[in-house]
Amino acid sequence: MRFILLILISSTLAFGQTKTTEALDDKYEGVSVFFYRNTLRMLNQTDDPAFDDLIKDIEKMRFMMIDKSGLNFGKQDYAKLLAGYKSEDYEEVMTGRYDGRNFDIYLREQNGDIKGTVILTNDSINLFVLDIKGKIALDKAPLLFKTIDGSADIAKMVKDFTGNAEIGEKTPEGKKKNDPNN
Repeated sequence: MRFILLILISSTLAFGQTKTTEALDDKYEGVSVFFYRNTLRMLNQTDDPAFDDLIKDIEKMRFMMIDKSGLNFGKQDYAKLLAGYKSEDYEEVMTGRYDGRNFDIYLREQNGDIKGTVILTNDSINLFVLDIKGKIALDKAPLLFKTIDGSADIAKMVKDFTGNAEIGEKTPEGKKKNDPNN
């Protein structure tokens, strides 16, 4: 009986969020929110069938946002982060730029079935991570980010996290808020 229980626990842990994302969350302070299929459906305020189709294969998703301003998080740190996902048997399937940000998408397959998806969006100020247990259509990843970004609840958390300052807004001293060069 103990052997069967150990196998069940091990298989559950093997398909959870990545250790790399956990380590990132432990190392840097930021917004970290978990979504399950039901909570993702609540983001679909317009009852868009395309969005429901997009999330149908997501079991669990972790959304992280790290404000890099004031942090020593550069290109080498980002490269180490990507290497961490690769060490967990994730394969890079897409890299590119969208809306002034770098996008990197990694997949982990087992027996031809996608078990995990990691989508990273990196710019000079923020790092966004979607660590998904399950899969989404890769061409629809921007829709998922746009929906999350458009959610009033998540937008409030992000604004609270960044001090309610719009990027480029100036402090009384004349410095730009949320500018990593300050």
